[in-house]
Amino acid sequence: MRIVAERDYSRAWPMPARTSFIPGTSIELVRPPSLSEAPRHVLFDFDGTLSLIREGWMEIMVPMMVRTLAPFARADESEESLRALVGNFVAELTGKQTVYQMIRLAREVEARGGKAADPLDYKAEYHELLMARIASRREGLAAGSVAPASMLVPGSLELLALLQGRGVAIYIASGTDEKYVLEEARLLGLDGYAPGAIYGARADHANFSKELVIRRILGENRVEGASLLAFGDGYVEIADCKAAGGTAVAVASDEAGRSGKPDAWKRERLIGAGADIVIPDYACGRALVDYLWSGGGGIGPAGP
Repeated sequence: MRIVAERDYSRAWPMPARTSFIPGTSIELVRPPSLSEAPRHVLFDFDGTLSLIREGWMEIMVPMMVRTLAPFARADESEESLRALVGNFVAELTGKQTVYQMIRLAREVEARGGKAADPLDYKAEYHELLMARIASRREGLAAGSVAPASMLVPGSLELLALLQGRGVAIYIASGTDEKYVLEEARLLGLDGYAPGAIYGARADHANFSKELVIRRILGENRVEGASLLAFGDGYVEIADCKAAGGTAVAVASDEAGRSGKPDAWKRERLIGAGADIVIPDYACGRALVDYLWSGGGGIGPAGP
């Protein structure tokens, strides 16, 4: 299996001493953008940014990896210490394609003298377990007994409609396998907002990355990065958007609770990746669109 590196997480941007909020909203302005023109191309991550179908995936991945590592544990490694190790690297690699977490698992097995399976085999095992967990969600959506809104980050459809009304091109890119992203986007009613522009991971992971999607968007449309706006709850899309010169909105979503409050771990991580703005969901989507389409700029230090 050929392994090609994808962008690793690193804190490239410092935490500001103080941030501000658009008054009366939960929209946190970390580094208020100053836009000379309105965004023309908008990229969304999928899981955790729009879809909640796979909420709880870490509760499947971490135990599966601990079970895999346990037979090769060193004398001083307990199940608890393995769980901590796995939890740390799974979290550190969140945002990259799933296979990268499995590549790390294979390396940990080999570091303990074991013979690792192919990372794609580990990925297949994990995915089978995950699909069993989320089967009722997918089946309910397909049957109409589960409302799409209950499986979406709050305000997702409303924001997409607002953006569509502004005439922008919308794209969705995910580290989840493309065939499942396409299927789940259809179940959630998202496919109509990004026709022909939904991308996901492939078996040959070297031929897909969010960075490549961004390059394709800019290259095919012959536009500069300043025309790009990206939404994501993972560091990859935030860092790649900033590297291209775009405006990055961190969606620090509380996937399980849907509380309307930002997830503290996501917030800190995404600010470090370069997020210009942090939101917990899209409840204030209209205010955010109005702000960005007016050119951005500082609003003031008042909190929500």
